Amino acid sequence: MLKDTRIVLGVTGGIAVYKAVELLRLLTKAGACVHVIMTRAAQEFVTPLTFQTLSSHPVHSELFNLIAEQEIGHISLADRANLFVIAPATANVIGKIANGIADDLLTTTAMATKAPVLIAPAMNVNMYTNPIYRENEEKLRRLGYLFVPPEKGALACGWEGEGKLAAPETIFEAIAAALRPRDLAGQTVMVTAGPTREEIDPVRFISNHSSGRMGYAIAGAARQRGARVILVSGPTGLAVPAGVERVCVESARDMQAAVMRHVKECSVVIKAAAVADYRPAERKGDKIKKQAAEMTLTLVKNPDILAELGHLKKHPFLVGFAAETSCLEEYAARKLAEKKLDMIVANDVSSCDAGFNVDTNRALLLFKDGSRQDCPLMSKDELANRILDEVVSRLPARRNH
Repeated sequence: MLKDTRIVLGVTGGIAVYKAVELLRLLTKAGACVHVIMTRAAQEFVTPLTFQTLSSHPVHSELFNLIAEQEIGHISLADRANLFVIAPATANVIGKIANGIADDLLTTTAMATKAPVLIAPAMNVNMYTNPIYRENEEKLRRLGYLFVPPEKGALACGWEGEGKLAAPETIFEAIAAALRPRDLAGQTVMVTAGPTREEIDPVRFISNHSSGRMGYAIAGAARQRGARVILVSGPTGLAVPAGVERVCVESARDMQAAVMRHVKECSVVIKAAAVADYRPAERKGDKIKKQAAEMTLTLVKNPDILAELGHLKKHPFLVGFAAETSCLEEYAARKLAEKKLDMIVANDVSSCDAGFNVDTNRALLLFKDGSRQDCPLMSKDELANRILDEVVSRLPARRNH
């Protein structure tokens, strides 16, 4: 996701430094090239060797330590960064940056960089709510600095409240968002995700193997690219991507109601959910007891949400999914035409490394103009952005019609 992205990670003194270690691991796993700057106070909590081992680069801490014979350290680090991240950021370092004080390597590099700066504060709740600190943060926000708000909870100092460093996964999402093109800013994107459940009785239901990961990846990526995102989700165990509005549903009819309620707000709808095609004709009020050797269950068709959207007189840019086990392109092309879609994402869910309940996917993208694109095996996060790249490239042409 962040392959070859150059990130400077500034680490300041506080008990939350251990979370910066996990953040570094997430960044390097995603392919980022990370250079770490540690303040002297930070080194009291975690040794530079830990960050050096995980980043595969020397840790920087001294203002006048030359990287190369003709390179000034803070200028070199400032110039090479695509993004400058400070996590954890103490009230002290935030106050210094807000007031133009550059008296160590971290603050000097922050002053010199032209890259976006993302700050994740961590401090005592009373410091966080102090008017002096609030004024410093607001000043930096006005100047274009980005912030990852701290969480509420039990603090190391014994107090409870705001000031706890955000989770490494939350900071990672903010980093990805800061580096993404904001090419969906001003758009409202609705994504459906996960399975639906059709109840047979109070304890049994019909469903499928969808985990929701593909839809959640698309929702998170669309939000990172600046869109307002409405995620209509069947039952999953997944966390909501930061900044995404989730609407939870159970059955296909629940999903239909939620989708049709929000569709007028949307410029793009991506139907990644695995919606049950059928439901029991009758839902029993009590648990069905085991009696005869066989039981016949009568099923009736569920509403076709995708077809309903496609046949609206004026519909958003509409992306469907085709999860198949054979005749992939044939069935997907038929679905694209019959449901009047702009684009369809087809994937073979019989493959063990793609489709349901795995982190990778491969897909065939088909478009209403007859063009096609093959997407080889990749992470679902990468595929999400490949899909959105195609959506973005076609939105301007659509608006001109």
